[in-house]
Amino acid sequence: MKTIFGPVKSRRLGISLGINLLPETLKICNFDCIYCECGLNNEHSGNKSFKTRTQIYIELDAKLAEMESSGETIDTITFAGNGEPTLHPEFAEIIDDTIALRNKWFKNTKISVFSNATMLHKSDVFLALKKVDKPILKLDAGIYKTIESINQPVGEFNLDKLIDNLQQFEGKLTIQTMFTRGMVNGKMIDNTKLTDLVAWQNAVESINPQEIMIYTIDRDTPYNGLAKVSNEELENIAKKVWRENRKVSVHS
Repeated sequence: MKTIFGPVKSRRLGISLGINLLPETLKICNFDCIYCECGLNNEHSGNKSFKTRTQIYIELDAKLAEMESSGETIDTITFAGNGEPTLHPEFAEIIDDTIALRNKWFKNTKISVFSNATMLHKSDVFLALKKVDKPILKLDAGIYKTIESINQPVGEFNLDKLIDNLQQFEGKLTIQTMFTRGMVNGKMIDNTKLTDLVAWQNAVESINPQEIMIYTIDRDTPYNGLAKVSNEELENIAKKVWRENRKVSVHS
């Protein structure tokens, strides 16, 4: 995936210009999610070097200038791609650059970041995510064993600490949750079971996000045994966490 890609029409964010901070031919992530559309971590090989802050600045500046000149519009500049964007060693500085370039070319465009929230213990990452308009942070379960089965963390992972870090946003964030079920490596995985839903709901309420995105698999996954969760089920889950001051959207 190229460093700057799109714009594309996003089912969640409208017309979105993407930024991939990871190497173009390599997935780098500290999760190895069973549903990842990029595949599993060990399925990729290639150059592990990151593009520098300066290289990304030049590419983004040129793309935004080109779009402005041609009269194009975008709803959001979105950090996504083949891995976890906050693993880039210059993530915080790149966010500052992106804010400056957004203000230069498209003042009304939002900046969004899709992240698995595992790097929030780093103060520079946390502060950078607080600067963007829409930090979209993953929480697929409220039980560690379910996270372990679905997200397959690479290295040390502490769910309680992750939830505590999400609480530090004081509600100014979006929680994104993937619901799926199926047989993976001979084991039934399902984060829609009642015990999982109760734990997830409790975690969400403790974080108190201003927005929640609930969705299910929409593209090919590394494991053929995974299934979509019905729109009716997703809507019922959404009702459990809906509040008057909170946006809850379902994407099936």
